[in-house]
Amino acid sequence: MDNIDIEDRLAALAAAMADKTRTRMLCLLMDGRAYTATEMSAAVDVAASTTSAHLARLLEQNLISCVKQGRYRYFRLAGLEVAQLLESLMAMAGVERPVVKSSTPGALQFARTCYDHMAGDVAVKLHDSLFRAGWLSGDQQYQLSDVGREKLTALGVDCSQPASRRHFACSCLDWSERKAHLGGALGAAILATFERKEWVLRQLDSRQLAVTAQGKKALARYFSIHLD
Repeated sequence: MDNIDIEDRLAALAAAMADKTRTRMLCLLMDGRAYTATEMSAAVDVAASTTSAHLARLLEQNLISCVKQGRYRYFRLAGLEVAQLLESLMAMAGVERPVVKSSTPGALQFARTCYDHMAGDVAVKLHDSLFRAGWLSGDQQYQLSDVGREKLTALGVDCSQPASRRHFACSCLDWSERKAHLGGALGAAILATFERKEWVLRQLDSRQLAVTAQGKKALARYFSIHLD
């Protein structure tokens, strides 16, 4: 790549960030969550058609990525490098991050089921804890480390590969937290273990999960998750 190519690409990247509306979108995504175009349109107060054009420009410059889940498309920062760049620029400019409030009822937002695995704030914290401990690695499809397998097996979690074509462990975008929680066979096995040990209890006629006192102690002891 010659100097002209570098200058052109750098200029295109800078131009994508120079627009005030696109800058607000990037600042919004600094919380690490993913949002739909409709939500971003409301947050930055522009028309849906205008939002789509801005998102396309940011996607073109690899500043954001798009995650499809069901019939929805969610947008988030493309990676840590983008977040670090924005963090530096925001620090220099003194920019405040806009906040999008979740409309999910508090109890469901805290802990619930997502098909056969856990979702909500507790599930996102568990997902992140498994990565911090080095038990899981990967992007969309996760790998379980030898240490992670040993630790989870000791807790009674079935860590065997599924006999079907189902994913073993994968990212599942949480629709209330807008961050990833653990899906796949491993996510289902962890929920099954938590229920068997009565660390979480299903609520009647609801997807809500109640974390028991014993469950809170277990989350703190084994996963360094401290719940209020």
